[in-house]
Amino acid sequence: MNAPGYRVRLADETYWREQIKCQFACPVHTDARGYVRAIAEGEYERAYLIARGPNPLASICGRICGAPCEAACRRGTIDQPIAIRALKRFVCERYGVDHRDSHPREFFHDLKQNTQPRTCDDIDELRHLLEFLARAEFPKPQGERVAIIGSGPAGLAAAHDLALMGFRPVIFEMEPVPAGMLYTGVPGYRLPRELIRAEIAVIEALGVEIRCHTQVGKDIPFDRLRQEFAAVIIACGAKRSRPLPIPGIDAIGVMGGVDFLRDVALGKPLELGQRVIVIGGGNVAYDVARTVLRQEEYDVSRTAARIRGVREVHLVCLESLEEMPADTVEILEGAEEGILRHNSWGPKEILTQEVNGQRFVRGVRFVRCTSVYDEQKRFAPKFDESVEMTLEGDTVLLSVGQAADLSFLDPERDGIELRSPQQIVSDPATGATTAAGVFVAGDIAYGPKLMIHAIASGKQAARSVYRYLRGCDIAPVDVQFHFPIERYRRETSYEKRSRVPIPTLPPAERLANPKALVEIGYSEAEARAEAGRCLDCGVNTIFDGERCILCGGCIDVCPTACLKLVSLDRIQPTPELQRLLHALALDAEPELSAILKDEDRCIRCGLCAERCPTTAITMERFLFSREWKPCPTQTM
Repeated sequence: MNAPGYRVRLADETYWREQIKCQFACPVHTDARGYVRAIAEGEYERAYLIARGPNPLASICGRICGAPCEAACRRGTIDQPIAIRALKRFVCERYGVDHRDSHPREFFHDLKQNTQPRTCDDIDELRHLLEFLARAEFPKPQGERVAIIGSGPAGLAAAHDLALMGFRPVIFEMEPVPAGMLYTGVPGYRLPRELIRAEIAVIEALGVEIRCHTQVGKDIPFDRLRQEFAAVIIACGAKRSRPLPIPGIDAIGVMGGVDFLRDVALGKPLELGQRVIVIGGGNVAYDVARTVLRQEEYDVSRTAARIRGVREVHLVCLESLEEMPADTVEILEGAEEGILRHNSWGPKEILTQEVNGQRFVRGVRFVRCTSVYDEQKRFAPKFDESVEMTLEGDTVLLSVGQAADLSFLDPERDGIELRSPQQIVSDPATGATTAAGVFVAGDIAYGPKLMIHAIASGKQAARSVYRYLRGCDIAPVDVQFHFPIERYRRETSYEKRSRVPIPTLPPAERLANPKALVEIGYSEAEARAEAGRCLDCGVNTIFDGERCILCGGCIDVCPTACLKLVSLDRIQPTPELQRLLHALALDAEPELSAILKDEDRCIRCGLCAERCPTTAITMERFLFSREWKPCPTQTM
C-alpha cells in the first residue's frame, strides 16, 4: 500500500487461478491443493489420481521434488507452508507404482479408466491429452519413431507423452542404467532404486524403448539419428562437474561431485582419504558430503590399508548460512550427521604433495568471501585476500555447478546454432532449435533447475514434436467459474495447527546403513493432520456490491484483518479501474466506497460471510478447466 493511495488489482481471468498459488507455481500445473484437501478428507485414491494426472513421475517427485508449490504456499506467509511433497509421497505409497503389484500396462490401464474431470484441471492433465488424441477430427499419429537423447526426467516425460500420442519413442542413454541423474546423481538414501525401476517400467510398458550403453556421438552419430528418426529431442542434461580455475586442480584426489555420485551409484571402486573436503553450498554438495559419510570403506594413505568410517567431512562454500542455496533440511540433516560446515570462504589453491613423481592432494587454501552477489543480485564474489584458512584433506570433491556435454553436435553439419559450447539456441516456448525437427528439453534447454521443471520441459517438447509432425497447433482453451458452497465449514482450529514434522531416522541409524532412507514418511494420522492445515485457496470470498450496506461487520469479525473499507478516492487510479467504473456507469459518481482484500492474509475461515446481514458475501469454490483447443486437420 503506497501513497497517494492504495494500489489494488482487479480480479481478471487469471487472477483467480493465481490465487491457487501451489498449482500456479507448479511447472506441470499439478492441483496440489486438490490432493492435499482430498487427503484431509480421507480420500487417498482420489488424491493420488490428482497428483498423478499431469505428472508421469509423481512417485519419484513425492520423494525428491524441489517443491516450488511449497515455496509458493500461502500458508507459509502465516507460519509454515504445507508439507506438499511429503503428502504426495503418502498417497503414492498407497496407490502409486511402488504399491501396485499389477503389470505396468495394467496399472496404466487402471489409471486411464479412473481419470475423470477434476475441480481445477490444467492442460498437462492426462485426461486432456487422451481426449485430444481421441477426437476424430485430429490426425492420428502413424507411429513414427522419435529419438530422445537422455533418459532423465525430461527424456522420460517426453517419451511418456509421445507414446500416448502413438509415436514410437526410442531413448538413447549412455549409462548402463536408465533414469539419468535420477539414478546416478540422487543418492539412494533419498530415492529408492526400486521406485525408479517401477516408474520406468510403466513408461516402457507404453511402448518406449530405452537403449542403455549407447552414447550419441560415439556409438551412433547424431546425423544418423536425424536420418533414421522423424524428430529428435535432446535431453542429455548437465551431467559434467564444472572445474575451478585455481592452481592444483589437476592433482590426484580432486574429483567432480557429480562424478563421485555417479561412481557410487554404479558401484565403482573409490579411493577416499579420511579427510574429505566438499566445495559447494547447494543440494548437490550436501548429497556429495552425506554420501561420503555413508561409504563403508576408505583408503587411508593410498596403500592397501583400509578403515571403516571417515573422520572428517568438511563442506566449504562462498555463501553465508543465510545465502546458501541448499535446502534448510539438507543443512540441518547434514549437521546432524557430522558434516563440518564453513561459510563465506572461497577456494584459492589446491595444496599438493609429490609422491613417487605424482602430485596428490594434501589440502585446500581458502580466502574470506566478503560478498557473493552484486547490487543487481548477479553472481560476482568479492574476497579479502588477507584473511586465509587452510584445511588439510586427502580428497577434494567439487560441487560448484554442472555443465552439459554437447560434443556430439557439429553446428555446421547439423545446422544447430550454439549460444556457448554448453548451450543450444532454442525457442523457450517450444524447445525448437535452428534445425528442423530437433528440439531440446530439460537442463540442456535452460540450465540446471528442479526435476519438476525438467518434466514440464519434456512434456512441452512432446507437444512440439506432435505439432511439427502433424501440423496441428494444440493451443489451450479455458473455461472457469465460481460455484457457491452450501454450509461452508473448516476443520476445528485448522488455523492454529503447527506443521507436522516429517519423521526421519535418527542420525546414527542413517549412517549405520548406507541404504537406509532418511525420511520415514507420514503415518495416516500425521498426513491428515498436516493436510488439514491447508487453507484451500480454491475457495474465495465473493462480494456483491449491490447488496452491501457498508456496515463494516465483515471487517470487525475478520481474524487476520485482511479486509478494509475505503473511499474510492483513496485508491490509486489505474486504466483498469477507470474502465470498470465506466462500464458500470459509476465514473461520474463522487462518493463511492470499495472493500479491499489482502489475499495473502485471508485464511478462508468464512466468518465474514457468516457475519454479513445481507448475504453480500458468499464463499465460492473456483472451478476451471484448461483443455486442448480443436484445430483443423492439416499436413505439413
